[in-house]
Amino acid sequence: MDRLRILLVDDHDLFRKGIARLIDSQPDFRVVGEGRDGREALDRARQLLPDVVLMDIEMPRWNGTEATRRIKAELPDVHVVMLTVSDDDEDLFASIRAGAAGYLLKSVKPEELFRRLRGVRAGEAAISPLLAAKILSEFSKLDQTPPAPRSVEGLSNRETEVLGLVARGLTNREIGEQLHIAENTVKNHLRNILDKLHLSNRAQAAAFAVRHGVTQG
Repeated sequence: MDRLRILLVDDHDLFRKGIARLIDSQPDFRVVGEGRDGREALDRARQLLPDVVLMDIEMPRWNGTEATRRIKAELPDVHVVMLTVSDDDEDLFASIRAGAAGYLLKSVKPEELFRRLRGVRAGEAAISPLLAAKILSEFSKLDQTPPAPRSVEGLSNRETEVLGLVARGLTNREIGEQLHIAENTVKNHLRNILDKLHLSNRAQAAAFAVRHGVTQG
């Protein structure tokens, strides 16, 4: 079997170099390149066409979520796995909505990291049981909520725009920048969206948007 070709993207040089040595120690893995920010992630992915991009979230010049969304839009066959210190639910769901095939914490043991990366090749999601439980819990809550309207006719045009960007995994700050409105205004719109659709949180709103075809290209 050909070795799994991996592109590493992290703005901390020491950490990135350490992970590169660790991955290259495995006979079925090969680090084909490195990047230091989200823009480099896309550039290097275009050049190298790796099997997997292993990427941090908090980085300059596009964070990992934005880089993931752009990579998947151009290179849908490239798998992206987030490797981050953040166990924040918003980061987790934003990454999954952006198209990430996995989400791992930097505290992961080497053996589990290797196992999860091998699983990606087999079509599995590289997500720890704890994080997978969070995802299942959110979709379980979605199924238990009061029936939501089957359309978004009750939303204003701006609320529909915000909902579509939530579905793409953008943060409130990123939505505000794209729509040229204040972050607090985005929060107010999101609160109104949740009230009108009888949903409880951002993850449920994103799931609703995807199910009902509300997206912003």
